[in-house]
Amino acid sequence: MILSVIIVNYRVQYFLELCLRSVEKAIQGIESEIIVIDNDPGDGGLAYLRPLFPSVIFIANPANTGFARANNQALELARGKYILFLNPDTILPENFVSEVLKFYDSLATHRVGAIGVRMVDGSGQFLKESRRGFPSAWVAFCKLSGLTAVFPKSRLFSKYYLGHLPPDRPHPAPILSGACFWVARDVLEKTGGFDELFFMYAEDIDLSYRIGKAGYVNYYLATTTIVHFKGESTRKDTRYVKLFYKAMSQFRRKHFKDGLSVVFNTAMDLAIWLRAGVRAVALGVRGSKVRDAEVPVSPIATYLTGDPAAIDILKSSAAFTRSRIFVDTPGQAKDIVLCEGQQFSFVECITALEAAQPWRSGLRVKFYAKGGRSVLGSVHRDGRGEVQVL
Repeated sequence: MILSVIIVNYRVQYFLELCLRSVEKAIQGIESEIIVIDNDPGDGGLAYLRPLFPSVIFIANPANTGFARANNQALELARGKYILFLNPDTILPENFVSEVLKFYDSLATHRVGAIGVRMVDGSGQFLKESRRGFPSAWVAFCKLSGLTAVFPKSRLFSKYYLGHLPPDRPHPAPILSGACFWVARDVLEKTGGFDELFFMYAEDIDLSYRIGKAGYVNYYLATTTIVHFKGESTRKDTRYVKLFYKAMSQFRRKHFKDGLSVVFNTAMDLAIWLRAGVRAVALGVRGSKVRDAEVPVSPIATYLTGDPAAIDILKSSAAFTRSRIFVDTPGQAKDIVLCEGQQFSFVECITALEAAQPWRSGLRVKFYAKGGRSVLGSVHRDGRGEVQVL
C-alpha cells in the first residue's frame, strides 16, 4: 500500500466530513487507506460519519487520549509506505498526493525526512507555521521576546517562521506542522512516532527535530496548498493556553536543558509562562469583544459560486435559504459560499478563497461539497467557526 492517511478527530464532525471528502478526491488512483481515531465518541460524530464513508476505518476511543497517543494508535494499524498525519479541520486539493509524490521522487538521492506543504487559514491568509526553523535558544528568545513579530523577514530575528525564505518556493524546513505531516514509514521506524509525553502541541516540533537528528532533511513544499481552518479542532481558550505553553516548556526541558545554565533555563521558563499569561488575557478580551459585536444580521446577502449542481442543492435547502438573500456579484455579499462539485474542484475552491482575500475585505467565505450535509467556514483563528447543517 502506498499511503495511509491518519486523522485524529475531536468534536468537529462536520469539518471532518468536508476533510474526508477532500481526502477521498486527493487519493483517487492511489492505493491507500484512511484511519480516523475519534477521541470523543460521545458527540455522535461516528454514528453520523460511518454511513457516509464506508471505506474509512473509524476507531472510537473511550476518552480523549491526546493527539500524540491517538496518532500512534493509528500508526500501529497503518499499512502504507508513506504516512500522512492530517488534522480534521483541513481541506486537501485534488493534486495534493500527486504533487507530494512527485516532489519526493525529485529528491530521491537525498535523505528525505518529512514533507510539509503550504497552508492557508479560513480567511485565505498564509499560515507561517507551514514551515519553521530549529527552535534553538536564540530562536526561542526572538519568538518569545517579540523580535520575530517586529522583524518578520529578518534572517537574524525571524528564523522561528523562516520569514527570510519565500513561501512560494520549496526549501528545507527543520520543523513542520502536525496539521499536515507526510513522512515515510521507514523514517518513523528509525525515529519512532510522536512522543506521548506531549498530550497536545509541540509533538510535531519534537518529531521534526528527532527526524533531523537522525540525519534526514525535512522539506517545505509550495506547489500545493491546503486549507487549515486553524482553531476548529482545538478551541483557543485558557485551557489551550495552558496546554500550549506547558508543551513548549516540556520541549525545552527535553532537548535543551543540558549544556545551558540554570539561570538561562529559569529565565526561559519564566518567559514562556509570562507569554502564556499575556496570551490568556488577550484571548479573554478578544472573546468578550467578539461576543458583544456579533449581532445576527438578517437577511444575509449571500453569493454562491462554483459547481452548478451543488449551488442548486443549496438553493433548494430550506435550512440554508432561511434568512438569506442571494446576490449576483461578490461585491454585494456578506457571505460567499464556494461550492465544490464535478465542475468546480477543491483546487478551484482554495484558489478562490485566496483570491477573495476575506481577511482584508471582511467577507465570510464558506465551503460546501456536493453531497455534504453542512456549509462551513472559519475566518477566525481562535475557534469561532460557523457550521450550518442542511
